Amino acid sequence: MIEAKIRKVGNSAVMTLSTEMLALLDAKEGDTLYAVRTDDGGLKLMTENPELQAALNAAEAVMDENRDLLQALA
Repeated sequence: MIEAKIRKVGNSAVMTLSTEMLALLDAKEGDTLYAVRTDDGGLKLMTENPELQAALNAAEAVMDENRDLLQALA
């Protein structure tokens, strides 16, 4: 378990991520993190946009289903 403190900066609350946390997330300064609420009420931090990933997976499924048609159109 890794602990992080929340502190006030201006009108915002800021959580500082340690080098160890950044390494676990495979993230670096300037990257965007996405927080998703889990079924058990927790939060999951991700470096990939889950909505974009879902859309890409759906597009890939459609392309797989219509491979012959798409090749004929190409």
